[in-house]
Formats: sequence, C-alpha cells, structure tokens
Amino acid sequence: MKTRKTVSKKPLAREILEWCCTILAAGLIAFPLKAFAFELVRVDGGSMDDTLANGEIMLVTKYDYATAWFSLPWQDPEAQAAAPRVTVGGDPQRFDIVICRYPGRGGTIFVKRVVGLPGDTVALRDGDLYVNGERQEEPYITDAYRRTGRGTGLTFGPYTVPDGHYFVMGDHRNNSNDSRAQGAIPRDMILGHVRGILFPFGSARSVE
Repeated sequence: MKTRKTVSKKPLAREILEWCCTILAAGLIAFPLKAFAFELVRVDGGSMDDTLANGEIMLVTKYDYATAWFSLPWQDPEAQAAAPRVTVGGDPQRFDIVICRYPGRGGTIFVKRVVGLPGDTVALRDGDLYVNGERQEEPYITDAYRRTGRGTGLTFGPYTVPDGHYFVMGDHRNNSNDSRAQGAIPRDMILGHVRGILFPFGSARSVE
C-alpha cells in the first residue's frame, strides 16, 4: 500500500523574511555595480543628434571615471544636490561623451560631449569650435547643427574653463542646453563615460 508523502509548508513569516533577504542581497549587489561599474541610461531628447538618438539605451561605464551620488530617488532636488558624492578613476578627456548633472538642476541627468578641459579657452566662430585658438575637427557634427535658424554660424565666447571644471556641449549645437548657458560644470558632476548604444539592437554600436 502506497503512502502519500506530505509536504510541509514554510511558515508565512519565514517565507516573507526569505523574500526580504533575497531583495536586500540583490540591492547590495546592484548598487555598487551601478555606482562604480556600469549603468544603462536612456537618451532623452535630440541634443546629441546625430551621434545619439532620442530613446536609445546607452552603456555608461563608471570604472574609468565617475561620480557616485549617495542620494535616494524620492529625495527632493535640493537634497539630491547636497548628497555626499565620491569621485573615482581618472579624469574625462576632450571629446569624451559623458552623462552629467548641472548645478541647481537636482537629479536631472544630461548627456553631452566634453570639449573644454580645465584652463582651456573655448569659442565658437561661425559654427566652428576653437580650443586655445586652434580650430577643432568635429566630423561627428552635421553642418546644419552648427548654424542658427537664419543659416549663420553659431558664435560663442571666448570662455576660459575654471580649474576643476569641464566645458560640455551637445552635438546638435543649435538645440542643446549646455555649458554655453549653464557654464562649465565641476568635475564631481560628471557621472560616467558613454561607450555605446545597446538598444535598439539594430542600432547597437560604439560611440565616440
């Protein structure tokens, strides 16, 4: 005669505790990865056209240089801006694409290109970028994005980047809120280095 095996159920309290421990462990693993290894970030807007397109998912590395902000998602912008932060790795290089924050803009994340390093003098003349008086080749910029609505070339500066700060601009120069309006940003507001596009899969590519 066969005997039926009985399966004992775990007490509800123990099952809840195990779920909580699993979620906590996942969070403890995910947080340092996001803060100091890599992060996936969605492009929002067209300020980096044609290099990056609205809605694409970027791979952003943190190990080479980054700033981790120890704030909570539900904190207000002032609390996020005042949160302690830790900068790791080296420093951004000219023409790196980065994700960053702006002073006074709380937790809002922007994606821009570094064009000016500390001590550089940056200017736009008839749409062309000059750094320390030398014209820079920028093959990643569409010619129309260098010009105003009347077809004239964009003009800015000259502007000298303060020590410990970086000058950033969007590749869509006539449709970008960047250091021309915000000023150069402090080093600890640069959050990571954009390496490539992972999604949509058909558009996956590295970026420079």
